[in-house]
Amino acid sequence: MRRTSVSFRTGIAQFLTAQVWKQVHQAWRPTQAASRWTAQPVFWVLLTMTWCCGDSQGERFASARAFYVACHQKQRRPGETLQGFQMALVRLPMYVLRTLAFALRQQFAQRFVEALRIGKGGYVPVGCDGSRLECPRAEQLQARLGQAGKPDSAPSAYVSALVLLPLGLLWSWRLGKGTASEHDHLRHLLSTLPKRALIVADAFYQGYELYTAILASKASFLVRLSSRSRLYKEGAVRLERFRQGLVYYWPEKTAQDQGKPPLHLRLLRVRGPKADVWLLTNVLDPRELNHQQIAQLYRWRWRNEGLFRYYKRMLAKVKLQSRTVALVHREAEGSLIALQLLLALATSTRQGNANVTMVVLDRPESPRRILLRIRGAIMERLRTLGPRQFAAYQEMLERVRSEERRRTSSKVRQSWPRRKDHEPPKPPVILTMEEKFKTRLFKSLRALEA
Repeated sequence: MRRTSVSFRTGIAQFLTAQVWKQVHQAWRPTQAASRWTAQPVFWVLLTMTWCCGDSQGERFASARAFYVACHQKQRRPGETLQGFQMALVRLPMYVLRTLAFALRQQFAQRFVEALRIGKGGYVPVGCDGSRLECPRAEQLQARLGQAGKPDSAPSAYVSALVLLPLGLLWSWRLGKGTASEHDHLRHLLSTLPKRALIVADAFYQGYELYTAILASKASFLVRLSSRSRLYKEGAVRLERFRQGLVYYWPEKTAQDQGKPPLHLRLLRVRGPKADVWLLTNVLDPRELNHQQIAQLYRWRWRNEGLFRYYKRMLAKVKLQSRTVALVHREAEGSLIALQLLLALATSTRQGNANVTMVVLDRPESPRRILLRIRGAIMERLRTLGPRQFAAYQEMLERVRSEERRRTSSKVRQSWPRRKDHEPPKPPVILTMEEKFKTRLFKSLRALEA
């Protein structure tokens, strides 16, 4: 299929529509007087800071603000300092950011969900996984977020994400401490699922309470099993020939002892080159999802892992840069929305005969290539600034790059974990020359003079 390239602003306008901005403005009604940082410039600068280049927050802010000014020449200029932007961002309630994510999810539901249904049951495959995000060692973050890895490790946040398979498109997410429970995150995300969703997850997402919560939300699941799973089946089973069959899931402590009913589920075995994969689902009828379709669904689950690779490596979010809890939450929320829009632009679609959106799955666009196009569009837009505006942008960049912080306290606030303390070199050893040593020394000096 021949691809048609569109500009960055045209592509973004497909998702950030006037209706989306209307929902955002209705959600945020600031109580204080009018500020230079209204909802639209705050969101645009927050998103652009994720896309553009820069080694520090100051550099990214300078480019993002200049890009917004270049695109909105007839509107009021936002503030000029990173500190002012961060203060405005803290005043922005989190539910406004979630309103923007909800509005975008509605746009994606109209464009992609119906085209992704699979099987006679019309299931929408949704991958689920989580990952930790390291944070700076600021005092507030260490006190509020705590440690989640090795002893004396840096504070971290945890993000659980739902992804539309097979597109790998970010659907919804939830943030928490580094020690947050993935099962609790998934329970909170069940309300965001589309109708007849099929959750595809790895072996960590096992449990009677989790399965019953998914079924109560009228969704389905496809979960990989491990050796800690205990299943019951009528009659003897020959594992070497087992392919699929109906089983009962009824753990002792969480179900049998509490008088809860067993779950009637379907067990499948997918042959692999290195190891077989055992999968458990509540879709009992093979006519709704056959063995081959289920094997393909679990292979698509690895695109969830690719999502975090894009987020951490491509967008440089291995470590968040904000130093307060409020800014960490907003930085993570805004960067995930930026990733969501980036992946949506990488999804190729076309219109059918009846104006039905058809998703092209055979040759998806590279998210890295889309990011480079976005950065190229940002630089191209910056060149349209007037001489005074471009000079002010260059001056801001130079000031940020050459900024030297005046220290009022010690350079090191705490001992660095798992690293030896620096010991300065000890003074040299000075010895007194003996007569024998003096004789040898003087002979050597005379030989040099001769």
